[in-house]
Amino acid sequence: MKILGIESSCDETAAAIVEDGHRIISNVVATQIPFHQIYKGVVPEIASRKHAEWILPVVRQALAEANMTLADVDAVAATNRPGLMGSLLIGLTFGKTLAWTAGKPFIAINHMLGHLYAAHLEQKIEYPYIGLLVSGGHTIICKVNGFDDLEILGTTVDDSVGEAFDKVSKFYGLGYPGGVIIDQLARNGNAKAAHFPVPKLDDEEHRYDVSFSGLKTAVIHQRDIFWNDKFEKTNENMCAAFQETACRTITSRLFRAVDDTGLKTVVAGGGVAANSRLRELLAERKDINCIFPPLKLCGDNGAMIAGVAWHFLQRGDRSAWNTTASARIPQFKRGLKR
Repeated sequence: MKILGIESSCDETAAAIVEDGHRIISNVVATQIPFHQIYKGVVPEIASRKHAEWILPVVRQALAEANMTLADVDAVAATNRPGLMGSLLIGLTFGKTLAWTAGKPFIAINHMLGHLYAAHLEQKIEYPYIGLLVSGGHTIICKVNGFDDLEILGTTVDDSVGEAFDKVSKFYGLGYPGGVIIDQLARNGNAKAAHFPVPKLDDEEHRYDVSFSGLKTAVIHQRDIFWNDKFEKTNENMCAAFQETACRTITSRLFRAVDDTGLKTVVAGGGVAANSRLRELLAERKDINCIFPPLKLCGDNGAMIAGVAWHFLQRGDRSAWNTTASARIPQFKRGLKR
């Protein structure tokens, strides 16, 4: 079964053809970064307009690279939640219309399920495992029992880790996207240059939760208070110290979840899963099998959407033609399954 997957939840217009949930035949991603760099962040109005402009040529390119026509596609899938509402509606409406006019099954996909599935496109992974979803909009630690069965253990109580990276980068004028730039600068810095505070969330209710608001404030407004005077106050040193604290905040809670559940496989997904320091820290736990998607599948892409859709379709699921978009997923709360 060959599925056309469409992803437009934020600022990437993406389409891919995936066969039987695993074999990527084509994967096209059109990035809007140059249009948002001047604003040092994603502008929703610009994002939705670019999706409307690019969605048709991107889908055509995905079909062309697969040497296929729409008639060769068995089903169409598109992201419908969560994300920027205007952006979501472009991809979802286009996907539904394409499927309806071609007489193909349609399935709407949760963007979060896509990110956690990305690593499955490269290798076979057995359930259950601990999932780590780290992106610009989400920071989630969960027990993954199946492709659509997530038991949320912990999440951020305020900002996502990706947002913290972007805001710090914006304040210091480093550029956009902040996560990539800070990771690059940190490689030439020293993480011991500053000792930024780690939030204390040690009560049982927040056992696996993380927080980044305080860290962001410390780096932006109180940097000198936590600075080690033995080090020069360079962007490289600041980025290294900030990145170290952010990544260790995540891994401290993630390792706690691993130890408590006894699950020794961790699968990461989302844009921040590309962070080099996070990957190094996870690799230090020799008793854990840490699986990351390839860098090209960490960011938003249509392949992960098509991959998840195959499992829904194999189960006989279909989405109604009146399925709409949702900017948020209120069901994603601790202890609940989704």
